[in-house]
Amino acid sequence: MNKDPFEECIIESEPEKFEKAYAWKTAIGLQAVDGLKTSNCLLQTAIRNVEGEITIDEANTLLEAYYAENPTHSSSDRTEEADKVAGRITALLSERAFTFSSNEYLSIHKTLFDGIYPHAGKMRNYNITKREWVLDGASVLYGSAPLLRETLEYDLSQERSFSYKGLTLDEIIHHLAEFVSRLWQIHVFSEGNTRTTAVFFIKYLRSLDFNVINDTFEENSWYFRNSLVRANYNDLNTGIYKTTQFLELFLRNFLLNENYVLKNRTMRIKGL
Repeated sequence: MNKDPFEECIIESEPEKFEKAYAWKTAIGLQAVDGLKTSNCLLQTAIRNVEGEITIDEANTLLEAYYAENPTHSSSDRTEEADKVAGRITALLSERAFTFSSNEYLSIHKTLFDGIYPHAGKMRNYNITKREWVLDGASVLYGSAPLLRETLEYDLSQERSFSYKGLTLDEIIHHLAEFVSRLWQIHVFSEGNTRTTAVFFIKYLRSLDFNVINDTFEENSWYFRNSLVRANYNDLNTGIYKTTQFLELFLRNFLLNENYVLKNRTMRIKGL
């Protein structure tokens, strides 16, 4: 097993180092939702930030400078995207400011993907399908392009007016799973939806006073995405129904520090 490069920072238990290390671990892990991997350059830059040698802004400036001098020449090599987006996610998770709004959601996408996608921060203007491994090649039905703004505003307004008062933890987990799965299903953007949704959701959970500093996203980000897929897929002809059960297991580990084994294969539907 590879040694965790942030382990010493976490063991030292200095609160600032502790939080920065987990922000980086989450940011790096989230690149796996799109099959991306960060570089050793990113890792070394992250460690310098955690150790206090450089600020997060300086870390991201160094990454920009590195890729300006060492541009990626292959369209199939998305390491630059992974590195830059990881740094930007860490910056967003390192700040406490948050507004529960559609503008915040769009702004997060703009911040993460500016200079990477030409449509950064812009809603898609066409309908999409995506072949999913967990669905044996089938696709979720995503939001209709002409109605994206209205759908996003509606889902956020419903959550904004929802009261958690009197709910058990099980009920809270179920509701949060329903909320984030609906938000993700809209698929507002052409690319980068899962990473944007994850960052928005983490910041929202912190606004609800949840402690979200652990390894769950780092180690299980692809499970997170697949659980969102399963929460939004029905095939009544074959007796398959959308379910938040997998997403709820993820959230129980993430929010309650429980220890469910999260395996992608348990979600896979075969032979549709």
